[in-house]
Amino acid sequence: MLRRNFIRAIGCTAIAWPWVAMAQRSDKVWRIAYLYPGSLALPVDHAIFNVFRDEMRTLGYIEGNNLIIDDRSAEGKLERLPLFMTELIALRPNVIVAITTPAIAAAQKATSTIPIVMAPSIDPVGSGFIKSLAHPGGNITGMAALSGDAVGKAVELLHDVLPSAKRIAVLMSNNPTQQWHYALAEVAIKSLSLTPIPVMARTPDDLEHAFETIKKENCDALFVLSDVTRPAIVTLAAKSRMPAIYQSSPYIALGGLASYHPNTARRRNTATGFSKEPIRLNSRSSSRLSSSLL
Repeated sequence: MLRRNFIRAIGCTAIAWPWVAMAQRSDKVWRIAYLYPGSLALPVDHAIFNVFRDEMRTLGYIEGNNLIIDDRSAEGKLERLPLFMTELIALRPNVIVAITTPAIAAAQKATSTIPIVMAPSIDPVGSGFIKSLAHPGGNITGMAALSGDAVGKAVELLHDVLPSAKRIAVLMSNNPTQQWHYALAEVAIKSLSLTPIPVMARTPDDLEHAFETIKKENCDALFVLSDVTRPAIVTLAAKSRMPAIYQSSPYIALGGLASYHPNTARRRNTATGFSKEPIRLNSRSSSRLSSSLL
């Protein structure tokens, strides 16, 4: 019963509903394995981890008291995830919190008995993580990110901010959800009579070559699909004088121009359960916009 309440608390923390009751208190020390495909060394990504930790505290789970969080981050190198998952399981966690599809997949392959909380999955049913949203089954629960409409809105934002841009580079990685996101972006871009140019940077080490491709393709603007944060994208975009719109909001704190995405690094609005104002603009970057298009 205690473990069930603990898992429910974590799941509700991930989903961020405001009416979660305080967890039952006990003398037991709980252990969470936290697996992230990106880098927790980045302040913008660690801020999201801090939100999770703070929410656990409000539920009565406090590190150094009745909670231990063992974290691993792959720094964008997804091939590291299985090894990190093996290390975490050896620590005998009560629950695994897996951030985004690559980490969820690694956790699913590693265990069928330890509860796994998705935070979130883009397509949990299609990815084979759960049987259905109503009845997940198995050892996986958590949150699904229904981001399909947001992709189209982000493309519309790009067109509003950069109306003269005709050839739009769409930057992808080796995240398995990227092909699905690209298909949505492609439809949205073509609906505006623009030309999508798919550009692949499978790992962070491939980004410089990707920007060379963007230049060779004579792209006018860049749309960066949601993925683990890769700070070099902002630096390379500025160096290439390439205006870029990001699907993920952490890039704004790094100097990116604009994004259409929830502010995941901020605690929820207690009235709605969600952060307000998904459009994020960087005024410092926008001042460079006109010169970037010359």
